[in-house]
Amino acid sequence: MSLHLIVVGLNYRTAPVEVREKFALSEQDLPQALKALKRTMGILEGVIVATCNRTEIYAVVDRHTLCGHFIRSFMEQWFNVPRMEFNPYLFMYEDDRAIDHLFKVACGLDSMVIGETQILGQVKDAFLLAQQQGATGTLFNKLFKQAITVAKRAHSETSIGESAVSVSYAAVELGKRIFGRFDNKKVMILGAGKMSELTARHLSSNGAKEVWVVNRTFSRAVELADKFDGLAVPLDDAMERLREADIIISSTGANRYMLDKDSVEKAMLKRKGKPMFLIDIAVPRDIDPAIAGLPNVYLYDIDDLEGIVETNIMKRKQEAALIESMIGEEREAYRQWYATLGVAPLIRGLQEKTASVHERTMESLLRKLPELDEHQIKVIGKLTKSMLNQVIHDPILKVKEMSAEKRGEAVMETFTELFGLEEDVERLKAEMNAQEKARTAGNPASKEAKPGEKPTSGAASLLSQLAGALR
Repeated sequence: MSLHLIVVGLNYRTAPVEVREKFALSEQDLPQALKALKRTMGILEGVIVATCNRTEIYAVVDRHTLCGHFIRSFMEQWFNVPRMEFNPYLFMYEDDRAIDHLFKVACGLDSMVIGETQILGQVKDAFLLAQQQGATGTLFNKLFKQAITVAKRAHSETSIGESAVSVSYAAVELGKRIFGRFDNKKVMILGAGKMSELTARHLSSNGAKEVWVVNRTFSRAVELADKFDGLAVPLDDAMERLREADIIISSTGANRYMLDKDSVEKAMLKRKGKPMFLIDIAVPRDIDPAIAGLPNVYLYDIDDLEGIVETNIMKRKQEAALIESMIGEEREAYRQWYATLGVAPLIRGLQEKTASVHERTMESLLRKLPELDEHQIKVIGKLTKSMLNQVIHDPILKVKEMSAEKRGEAVMETFTELFGLEEDVERLKAEMNAQEKARTAGNPASKEAKPGEKPTSGAASLLSQLAGALR
């Protein structure tokens, strides 16, 4: 039976948010969705990666030409969305392209913000849940662990995640260069818009504990301040507080300067040389650019920050090229491992054949030498078994090695003929096919899992057994 890896889904590249939101999956619903996916015809293993930017279904299938149809049917039924509404936004990758896509997703190369690390945790959680639900087997257990490993390697061996690639994050990184730490700094936010909130969020996650919010609409200031355990400050009190602020973030919709040079100069006199860091994210600007000439005052506007972001994006793209090379190596490693699975029935067949020869030989020996005692029989049995294992050891290593090469199929065919394994190999393949047919017919060949035991599909179970022969 020929198995294929596919991924079908939609993400921020292929579908707008009004389409993506129809395919959102909560943590509570995901286990049931995995169970429904497992019951889908032709799917042997499955993992669903669902985030705000993507819903992607990874599957091991036996008929890749039909399984795209079956997965679309699953999506149509589970999400209650007619396929004509989502078909134009779907992508589907097979085999090597599916492997590449998973590795790129895990490494953060397919993210809106290239190199972000949050997606790695989401891929890991999706895999572990699928594994707990018994939805994965030999192929995905190997592939997803490899994807997680290469992603960790990518972030440890390159600097792709170190450079700020958003204006708000760049602002915080600049602040680190000046102050080193934020836990003992006072932050004033002028305005309560989205950009101010994002910057405040980054500051808070980097240790800032004292946050003041100033806004023309006081209720909005209270709302934002509550998100960071901060304090809403009335607009009339802002200038008095200015002398205490170490960091000022301004992003209002005002059509005049909210801070002029005279106000900041007076505040700096009372700060006695302590530096002040101002971030003006507003367009038009909120802060008089002349302020930048004051001693110990560090003022950055949105052009300064965007210049930093652009430089850092280029750095990340350079690092991404290194990661692409890593992914190519990992894909080839997985491809070679997968190729060796085809040789498993041959090895299993040879091992069973030699075990049968050994058993018949020992029976013949006992008939001819009935006077042998139990100890002697045991010693002879071990020695003869060891001899047979040594004889087949090198051929097994060679066929495993050569099966991954371009002429692998011809090598396996010759190996089968040389050792007369035709019947054994056909029997093992027939067992796998029979178990798979029983599973897809809704009558699993394997016994029902006991409480606490992970259920495994018939084909996946036998494939796992055969893979054991390769170890």
